[in-house]
Amino acid sequence: MGEFEENKERIKYRIKEIVKKVNDPKYELSWEKGEPKFKDKENIKRGGNSRAHGARFELKVRHDLEGKGKIVDKWNNNIDLLTQKLIIAKKKFNPFRKFMTIGTGFPDFVAISHVRDGLYRVIGVEVKVNGILSKEEKEKCKFYLEKEIFSDIWVAKEKRDSRKIEIEYIDFREKYMKETNKT
Repeated sequence: MGEFEENKERIKYRIKEIVKKVNDPKYELSWEKGEPKFKDKENIKRGGNSRAHGARFELKVRHDLEGKGKIVDKWNNNIDLLTQKLIIAKKKFNPFRKFMTIGTGFPDFVAISHVRDGLYRVIGVEVKVNGILSKEEKEKCKFYLEKEIFSDIWVAKEKRDSRKIEIEYIDFREKYMKETNKT
Protein backbone atom coordinates (compact mmCIF):
# COMPACT_ATOMS: atom_id res chain seq x y z
CA MET A 1 0.00 0.00 0.00
CA GLY A 2 1.33 3.42 -0.95
CA GLU A 3 1.44 6.56 1.14
CA PHE A 4 -1.71 7.89 -0.56
CA GLU A 5 -3.66 4.74 0.35
CA GLU A 6 -2.47 4.91 3.99
CA ASN A 7 -3.58 8.54 4.27
CA LYS A 8 -6.92 7.66 2.68
CA GLU A 9 -7.43 4.87 5.24
CA ARG A 10 -6.50 7.18 8.14
CA ILE A 11 -8.96 9.80 6.90
CA LYS A 12 -11.72 7.20 6.56
CA TYR A 13 -11.05 5.97 10.09
CA ARG A 14 -11.10 9.53 11.46
CA ILE A 15 -14.39 10.29 9.70
CA LYS A 16 -15.92 7.10 11.15
CA GLU A 17 -14.81 8.13 14.66
CA ILE A 18 -16.24 11.65 14.20
CA VAL A 19 -19.56 10.31 12.92
CA LYS A 20 -19.73 7.86 15.84
CA LYS A 21 -19.18 10.68 18.37
CA VAL A 22 -21.60 13.05 16.62
CA ASN A 23 -24.37 10.48 16.99
CA ASP A 24 -23.43 9.70 20.61
CA PRO A 25 -25.55 11.77 23.06
CA LYS A 26 -22.68 11.62 25.56
CA TYR A 27 -20.63 14.17 23.59
CA GLU A 28 -21.17 17.77 22.57
CA LEU A 29 -19.62 18.99 19.32
CA SER A 30 -17.95 22.38 18.94
CA TRP A 31 -15.58 23.75 16.32
CA GLU A 32 -12.18 25.29 16.98
CA LYS A 33 -10.13 26.59 14.07
CA GLY A 34 -12.04 24.41 11.62
CA GLU A 35 -11.50 21.24 13.63
CA PRO A 36 -14.26 19.36 15.45
CA LYS A 37 -13.82 19.21 19.23
CA PHE A 38 -15.87 16.80 21.29
CA LYS A 39 -16.54 17.52 24.93
CA ASP A 40 -17.98 15.01 27.33
CA LYS A 41 -21.29 16.42 28.60
CA GLU A 42 -20.55 15.07 32.09
CA ASN A 43 -17.33 17.08 32.21
CA ILE A 44 -19.16 20.18 30.97
CA LYS A 45 -21.70 19.81 33.77
CA ARG A 46 -18.97 19.14 36.34
CA GLY A 47 -17.10 22.27 35.24
CA GLY A 48 -20.24 24.39 35.52
CA ASN A 49 -20.92 23.04 39.00
CA SER A 50 -17.31 23.75 40.05
CA ARG A 51 -17.49 27.34 38.80
CA ALA A 52 -20.80 27.89 40.59
CA HIS A 53 -19.41 26.41 43.82
CA GLY A 54 -16.35 28.67 43.55
CA ALA A 55 -18.52 31.76 42.99
CA ARG A 56 -20.71 30.90 46.03
CA PHE A 57 -17.60 30.40 48.16
CA GLU A 58 -16.15 33.70 46.93
CA LEU A 59 -19.33 35.50 48.00
CA LYS A 60 -19.21 33.76 51.39
CA VAL A 61 -15.60 34.93 51.89
CA ARG A 62 -16.59 38.50 51.03
CA HIS A 63 -19.43 38.47 53.57
CA ASP A 64 -17.13 36.92 56.19
CA LEU A 65 -14.51 39.66 55.73
CA GLU A 66 -17.17 42.38 55.85
CA GLY A 67 -18.55 40.78 59.02
CA LYS A 68 -15.08 41.07 60.57
CA GLY A 69 -15.16 44.84 60.01
CA LYS A 70 -13.05 45.05 56.86
CA ILE A 71 -13.94 47.17 53.85
CA VAL A 72 -13.94 44.77 50.87
CA ASP A 73 -13.95 45.48 47.15
CA LYS A 74 -13.29 43.48 44.00
CA TRP A 75 -9.72 43.93 42.76
CA ASN A 76 -9.77 44.76 39.03
CA ASN A 77 -6.03 44.86 38.43
CA ASN A 78 -3.52 42.19 37.51
CA ILE A 79 0.21 41.90 36.98
CA ASP A 80 2.01 41.42 33.71
CA LEU A 81 4.91 39.26 34.83
CA LEU A 82 6.91 39.98 31.65
CA THR A 83 6.96 43.76 32.13
CA GLN A 84 6.66 43.58 35.93
CA LYS A 85 3.89 46.20 35.90
CA LEU A 86 0.42 46.51 37.34
CA ILE A 87 -2.21 46.44 34.58
CA ILE A 88 -5.99 46.62 34.34
CA ALA A 89 -7.45 43.11 34.28
CA LYS A 90 -8.89 42.04 30.96
CA LYS A 91 -12.63 41.68 30.74
CA LYS A 92 -13.94 38.36 29.51
CA PHE A 93 -16.96 38.07 27.22
CA ASN A 94 -19.24 35.05 27.45
CA PRO A 95 -20.89 34.71 24.01
CA PHE A 96 -23.50 32.25 25.26
CA ARG A 97 -24.83 34.37 28.10
CA LYS A 98 -24.11 37.67 26.33
CA PHE A 99 -22.36 39.44 29.20
CA MET A 100 -18.93 40.69 30.22
CA THR A 101 -17.16 39.31 33.26
CA ILE A 102 -15.49 42.22 34.97
CA GLY A 103 -13.89 40.86 38.13
CA THR A 104 -11.04 38.86 36.63
CA GLY A 105 -8.21 40.50 38.56
CA PHE A 106 -5.69 38.85 40.82
CA PRO A 107 -6.16 38.64 43.77
CA ASP A 108 -9.95 38.47 43.98
CA PHE A 109 -10.47 41.09 46.70
CA VAL A 110 -8.77 43.98 48.39
CA ALA A 111 -9.67 44.25 52.08
CA ILE A 112 -8.91 47.36 54.08
CA SER A 113 -8.83 47.27 57.86
CA HIS A 114 -8.40 50.21 60.20
CA VAL A 115 -5.34 49.89 62.45
CA ARG A 116 -5.41 53.29 64.19
CA ASP A 117 -6.02 56.94 63.27
CA GLY A 118 -4.69 57.51 59.75
CA LEU A 119 -3.18 54.02 59.47
CA TYR A 120 -4.80 51.24 57.45
CA ARG A 121 -3.80 47.73 56.50
CA VAL A 122 -4.38 46.76 52.86
CA ILE A 123 -4.81 43.01 52.37
CA GLY A 124 -5.09 41.15 49.06
CA VAL A 125 -7.41 38.13 49.34
CA GLU A 126 -7.35 35.31 46.78
CA VAL A 127 -10.20 32.82 47.09
CA LYS A 128 -9.33 29.19 46.33
CA VAL A 129 -11.67 26.38 47.36
CA ASN A 130 -8.72 23.98 47.67
CA GLY A 131 -6.25 26.64 48.87
CA ILE A 132 -3.61 25.83 46.24
CA LEU A 133 -1.98 28.59 44.19
CA SER A 134 -0.36 28.01 40.80
CA LYS A 135 3.27 28.93 40.19
CA GLU A 136 2.21 32.08 38.29
CA GLU A 137 -0.12 33.14 41.12
CA LYS A 138 2.70 32.67 43.65
CA GLU A 139 4.95 34.91 41.54
CA LYS A 140 2.23 37.57 41.39
CA CYS A 141 1.75 37.44 45.18
CA LYS A 142 5.49 37.78 45.71
CA PHE A 143 5.52 40.82 43.36
CA TYR A 144 2.66 42.49 45.27
CA LEU A 145 4.49 42.01 48.58
CA GLU A 146 7.90 43.12 47.28
CA LYS A 147 6.45 46.29 45.72
CA GLU A 148 4.43 46.88 48.92
CA ILE A 149 1.16 47.15 47.01
CA PHE A 150 -0.43 44.99 49.73
CA SER A 151 0.74 44.72 53.31
CA ASP A 152 -0.47 41.09 53.42
CA ILE A 153 -1.93 38.54 51.04
CA TRP A 154 -4.32 35.91 52.30
CA VAL A 155 -5.51 32.79 50.55
CA ALA A 156 -9.06 31.95 51.60
CA LYS A 157 -9.53 28.19 51.69
CA GLU A 158 -12.58 26.06 52.29
CA LYS A 159 -12.39 24.02 55.48
CA ARG A 160 -15.09 21.35 55.84
CA ASP A 161 -16.26 20.30 59.26
CA SER A 162 -18.67 17.45 58.41
CA ARG A 163 -21.40 19.31 56.47
CA LYS A 164 -20.47 22.79 57.69
CA ILE A 165 -18.12 24.82 55.50
CA GLU A 166 -15.79 27.20 57.30
CA ILE A 167 -13.26 29.64 55.89
CA GLU A 168 -9.58 29.30 56.68
CA TYR A 169 -7.26 32.21 55.84
CA ILE A 170 -3.69 31.29 54.97
CA ASP A 171 -1.05 34.03 55.17
CA PHE A 172 0.99 33.92 51.94
CA ARG A 173 4.23 35.01 53.64
CA GLU A 174 4.05 32.23 56.21
CA LYS A 175 3.18 29.37 53.87
CA TYR A 176 4.56 30.21 50.42
CA MET A 177 7.33 32.82 50.77
CA LYS A 178 10.01 30.22 51.60
CA GLU A 179 8.79 28.07 48.70
CA THR A 180 8.92 30.95 46.17
CA ASN A 181 12.43 31.99 47.28
CA LYS A 182 13.71 28.55 46.24
CA THR A 183 12.62 29.00 42.62
